[in-house]
Amino acid sequence: MRLLPKDRLIAALAAQLRAERETREALRDVIANGQADREVLLAILSDPVPVVTSDELARAEAWLRGLPPALPALKAA
Repeated sequence: MRLLPKDRLIAALAAQLRAERETREALRDVIANGQADREVLLAILSDPVPVVTSDELARAEAWLRGLPPALPALKAA
């Protein structure tokens, strides 16, 4: 099954959202543990949200392949 560009975009956005959630969780842990000094906060906030890696995209595509199609396939006329 060949993935549509839409499916690849959805997989990439899901990976981006997961990375952003992990960054927020790290920030929450630092604040909760009282380690919220200026250097630690700057390190977390300046760390770019990772770009989707090829491994993450491959896992997302494998997951998408396991889903049933949203619409039935059109038969060629």
